[in-house]
Amino acid sequence: MKNQIFTFLIFLIGVSCASNPFTGKKTMAFMPNSQLLPMAFAQYDEFLTENKVLKGTSDAKMITRVGQRISVAAERWLDANNHQGYLKDYKWEYNLVDDETVNAWCMPGGKIVFYTGILPIAENEAGVAAIMGHEVAHALANHGQQRMSAGMLQQAAAVGVAVATQEKSSSEQAMWMQAFAVGSSVGGMLPFSRGHEAEADKIGLYLSAIAGYNPDEAALLWERMKANSGGQGPPEFLSTHPSNDSRISNLRALSNQAKVEARKFGVTSFR
Repeated sequence: MKNQIFTFLIFLIGVSCASNPFTGKKTMAFMPNSQLLPMAFAQYDEFLTENKVLKGTSDAKMITRVGQRISVAAERWLDANNHQGYLKDYKWEYNLVDDETVNAWCMPGGKIVFYTGILPIAENEAGVAAIMGHEVAHALANHGQQRMSAGMLQQAAAVGVAVATQEKSSSEQAMWMQAFAVGSSVGGMLPFSRGHEAEADKIGLYLSAIAGYNPDEAALLWERMKANSGGQGPPEFLSTHPSNDSRISNLRALSNQAKVEARKFGVTSFR
């Protein structure tokens, strides 16, 4: 039974990996887009009916404008790198929600929400573009699919641990299960998530630069994010996200590279 579970996990990983054009990496995708995107679209529509969506305001128009420029930048990058049609199933939508939450997100398939609470920290349109690029990058890099797949894999592995320790006493089995839970989180899921954040920072920075927004703004944005949080946060190894300081340092280092990438698309000045 234990060997069968292990063989099944290896098979599942092998048949569900595909290369992502934005990262160049093989990524897990146990749930294909044909199933994932309709679910995401339905959840997005439901969310909009349950929240106050702002239409026609200057801020709402800005969110749409920035989102359209970022999505066009993604299409341009894909076309230039011989990945035409990669976003054929995307149905881009950009909405501003009246909510004090400091957040924004993009669902698989290009469904984007900004909360009004994040706009003061964004401070300007280039700041909005830095956030937008990052959130769109999560979708483009299939991070949602990967997190779902990793969660499924973690659950399957937990079953394997339970089966492997079923002959031990209940206290010993509980100890093994707890050790697995902590180890798979700190040693697996959390670094996995932090890696996604770093990927989204880089991809998003490039896309915002190709869209004509100054990539220098991203590090400044995270300085404001840090100030807004009071500099508080868990140790990086216990967090799903890189620390603010790590993020600011990495974005500063990547800014010139993003400008070089933008020049390939004829962008030599930035908003």
